[in-house]
Amino acid sequence: MNFFDVVFTRSSVRKFQKKDIDERLIGLILYCATKAPSSGNVQDWEFVVVKDEKIKEKIAIASLHQMFIKEAPVVIVVCSDLEKVKLRYGERGEKLYSIQNTAAATMIILLAAKALGLGSCWVGAFDEDRIKEILNLPPRVRPVAIIPIGYPEGEGYKTERIPFENLTWLNQYGKKYEIEMKNLGELLKSILKKKNLKTKNN
Repeated sequence: MNFFDVVFTRSSVRKFQKKDIDERLIGLILYCATKAPSSGNVQDWEFVVVKDEKIKEKIAIASLHQMFIKEAPVVIVVCSDLEKVKLRYGERGEKLYSIQNTAAATMIILLAAKALGLGSCWVGAFDEDRIKEILNLPPRVRPVAIIPIGYPEGEGYKTERIPFENLTWLNQYGKKYEIEMKNLGELLKSILKKKNLKTKNN
């Protein structure tokens, strides 16, 4: 599956098969996550991999009773070490960069899971203090995202997207950034074809 297929077909999955995930796939997903960019390469992210059924249920309840979370064979909780990022960047690091850095790692986790044939969902609604308690997180570590992962049961939940040209401005806010989009599909095909030819020739 190429990058564009992963991006265009990824969706939020909330139903999972009762099927275990090879530990090596989880390792690969986390390895990919550590390739995310971070402010000053501080790499403040930390990951808690949860497989225990009772702990998953507690997490689901603490996540506003989103009980589908406990049905996933694996739940990854992405956290930020606030002290690490604050030491380098002060208050801005603690309040902004910690979110940006972990969001980048979270997005890579979602894409890597999709590329490996797995489904996932980015959960951001949860009782932060309760999650810290459940996972025994030290005070400096903040949970930022909860990601249930598993083999999808049926189709994921797809949502309509606002066209990017309605959200994009050129040079200054208010001036439309216009791009001819009619032949986008053909452009992607030609790019991928060239890439495949280059790979074969190498």
